[in-house]
Amino acid sequence: MHCLVRQTQRLSCWLPAAQIHTTAVQRTFWEREKKSGYKTKLPEPSKKQLIIDGLRDLKEEIKLWRQEVKEKLESDPILVFRPGETDIVFDFKAPDVLDKWTVTTDADHGEGKSKATLELSASGAGLFHGEVSSQHTKDGIIKRTGYANIRTKRVRKSFKRESTYDWTQYNMLIMKVRGDGRSYLINLHTEGYFDLMWNDIYHYVLYTRGGPHWQIAKIPFSKFFLSSKGRVQDRQNAIPLDCVTHFGFSVAAKKGMDGPFGLEIDYVGLEYDPSHQEEFAYEMYKTPKYIVAT
Repeated sequence: MHCLVRQTQRLSCWLPAAQIHTTAVQRTFWEREKKSGYKTKLPEPSKKQLIIDGLRDLKEEIKLWRQEVKEKLESDPILVFRPGETDIVFDFKAPDVLDKWTVTTDADHGEGKSKATLELSASGAGLFHGEVSSQHTKDGIIKRTGYANIRTKRVRKSFKRESTYDWTQYNMLIMKVRGDGRSYLINLHTEGYFDLMWNDIYHYVLYTRGGPHWQIAKIPFSKFFLSSKGRVQDRQNAIPLDCVTHFGFSVAAKKGMDGPFGLEIDYVGLEYDPSHQEEFAYEMYKTPKYIVAT
């Protein structure tokens, strides 16, 4: 409900109340699909294979559903905040942890020649490494060249129901990482109800110092800024922490930064810091209510 309220407010800031009409909205903001132009054709399995896979997954889905019911009946509605205590969300020492992440580069869509891999390092942490290249392919598409990223798969409940993370009780993102001196972009996806919000991502820059030593990064959620399709938005707002769908990292080959990269991740966690009182770090511009490009 909170997500829908925020998204309605954002939509109304672009369109006057009298102009919010289905036809006008479709002409101005309509998106054909959530991939926004990224269409990678994959072979489709046969109906027989779909039935076999479905029956094989049924046992695991029922087991997950039972666990959900058990947690709901046993959960304590009282939330106790423990200042200074980190709750781990993504731990690379957990079994089958790599199956929960997806790696993508510009080469996956025929737009570049970057390479990236996510695997376990010798220390048991997740190692996101490869090589980013700003060299484009012969078709001349250079808009999305020179990037690599990883992100978690969509959080789901039993029977493949899509869900979201609820991090409203926290105000800090905690990470134990070991980098190569590059800057990486932290991405928090909050897919919305309207197609206008499909590409909303909240970012913050992670600076790594390189060397053999681990570093603990403690980043307030109030510092994250909003972008859509790679463009930082003039009208900013705080992250709706009850609507987070994905978490990830990106690295780019901008400004002559072509070459190898490596980011080692031990864990990603959350923390409540009562001394942090900032709600949002950026100015909230009041833009006039008009239709874009008119």
